[in-house]
Amino acid sequence: TPGLRASLRSSPRAGGPTGATPSLTSTPPLAATLPLSVAAANVATRGSVAGRGAKGTGALSRRNRMGGGSVETSTPLRTVLQWDKDDCAAAGLVKFDLLGLGMLSALHYCVDMIQEFHGTAVELSQIPQEDDVYEMICRADTVGVFQIESRAQMATLPRLQPRTFYDLVVEVALIRPGPIQGGSVHPYIRRRNGLEPVTYLHPLLEKSLKKTLGIPLFQEQLMQMSIDVAGFTPSEADQLRQAMGSKRSNERMERLKARLYEGMRTNGIDDATCEIIYDKLAAFANYGFPESHSVSFAYLVYASCWMKHHYPAAFCAALLQAQPMGFYSPQSLTADARRHGVLTLAPDVNASLVRATCEWPERSGGDGGHICDAGHPETAGHPEPGRRDERGYPTTQPAVRLGLAEVRSVGTALAEHIVTARTQPPPGSATTPGPFTGLTDFVQRVSLRLGAPVPKPALEALATAGAFECFGLDRRRALWAAGALANMGADRLDGIVTGLDAPTLPGLSVGETMASDLWATGVTPGTHPMLLVRERLQVQGIMASDQLGDVAHGTRVRVAGVVTHRQRPQTAGGTTFLNLEDESGLINVICSKGLWDRYKRTARGAAALIVRGILERTETPRMAKVAGDGTREPTPIDGPPGVVLNLIADRIELLTLDVRPGPSRDFR
Repeated sequence: TPGLRASLRSSPRAGGPTGATPSLTSTPPLAATLPLSVAAANVATRGSVAGRGAKGTGALSRRNRMGGGSVETSTPLRTVLQWDKDDCAAAGLVKFDLLGLGMLSALHYCVDMIQEFHGTAVELSQIPQEDDVYEMICRADTVGVFQIESRAQMATLPRLQPRTFYDLVVEVALIRPGPIQGGSVHPYIRRRNGLEPVTYLHPLLEKSLKKTLGIPLFQEQLMQMSIDVAGFTPSEADQLRQAMGSKRSNERMERLKARLYEGMRTNGIDDATCEIIYDKLAAFANYGFPESHSVSFAYLVYASCWMKHHYPAAFCAALLQAQPMGFYSPQSLTADARRHGVLTLAPDVNASLVRATCEWPERSGGDGGHICDAGHPETAGHPEPGRRDERGYPTTQPAVRLGLAEVRSVGTALAEHIVTARTQPPPGSATTPGPFTGLTDFVQRVSLRLGAPVPKPALEALATAGAFECFGLDRRRALWAAGALANMGADRLDGIVTGLDAPTLPGLSVGETMASDLWATGVTPGTHPMLLVRERLQVQGIMASDQLGDVAHGTRVRVAGVVTHRQRPQTAGGTTFLNLEDESGLINVICSKGLWDRYKRTARGAAALIVRGILERTETPRMAKVAGDGTREPTPIDGPPGVVLNLIADRIELLTLDVRPGPSRDFR
């Protein structure tokens, strides 16, 4: 409460002498800050990261006031104080926000699988900075990685061309509501690429904005700006920071406006410049990003990119293990892995674990067509990454085996019982565990673990997913037998269940197999639904995504794909963005408000679309590295330019597929 804060500030035990204010210092060199942030990330990935996407509790809880000053002790090692965060700050206590990020879980799983399947111990704090990884980032080959996988980030990467760690720090902070609404994005990119001179609204701003080329990006910079141009004390600058982060920040910012203008006028800044500076400060009230957060996030960005570059199979399996998380569905993640030469294998009751994992091809021979056609690793064992194909993708990678828990109606608990029945003897039994020998053996052993018959929906879903093909049963025969075995428990003798043998049944077509995969797991391991209609689309002159790179700017083209995302950001002025995915990549489609209103009925609900429009091609010359402090101007160097392709839609049509893909992720 205000009274509590006032009394605490006047108390000698409240964290220092009355009136003492923190001093703002410049950010330490990157080499000095990295070990601490990297170590923190490493500890986080080794600890419990069960809570995903939420802010957790360290020493103090960032919660709303829950009455009084009650203290809840949950464990002997941790005390949770249910205080308002501002009261904690007034008491001189330090508050830490611990983020339960899904990517921390994914990196943890990936490190473990790299150790298991490649024999290489990876330490996050020791990951080297490599030009090849930055080249991958500049190509926007970032599906699945942390932060820079969204449509807006991928459209920025080829233009910004991050080639140093600090470039990633900037990239993380740049695509945020604060810089977007403050008009910082395009000016920064132009200056980064030498297309616009580095200037400052007033010479007093050079101190705070030099390292970001005269463009405000971080909360710390805006605090320093208020000190430099308006004569704020560090305490007043901290109040400004709190106003920028408050839910009622607009009101608090308005109260500080008069003080800002007074200080700026005292320093000889004219009213027009005062307005521009204030607008940039006010924009950050909606969501400015602290530089310290950007540094920590940027390291997770780089770590995830490094793992995707060197170990794409382990990285894909880790992302599947950590679901739900991220921007893309498991179907899109496995499709991207397939484009990087990674084999994807369907669930198998004799090979799968509870969640997705890696598997060398020497164990993947009996999968009946589930291996995709991206090419097999040439060696087994634990080879080091290094050999790459003409596209730069590793040639020596394990396959990704989908987990049993990903199968509809199975879930984690039943999947754990299945794996335990296969790998451990029953309690009190001397029986040697091992692979299931048939469907009847599977049902008996799993029922014994469950203490009840295996649920019929789970048996049918496993059969539909092809998980029983290791017994020599195709999906239709396995589905037939699953119905007969649905009520069989561990106490039934072999041979007394009738109706196991199916009559002669026609085999599944490619489309039917794909439909079965999508229904059972949401993932088509071997191919993409768009391949089923590609021949028909070619006849109509509809292009695939990998053909657009050779098309000139301003050309009218037709494309088609499965809709993965529909987005309408508040900062886009009513524009809607569609992401289409085909077998060769992603297509970004821009729909004006008028076009969306015209085709809304089709565009909103269709699983797949045909879109006609004008191709917008933006090329940025390949640029050399730029010093993080902005002291060296960027210079073009030899090499392919950064290319961003967008399709400005003028017509939308329904595309009917032989199978129905999974749901898109809309308006998130």
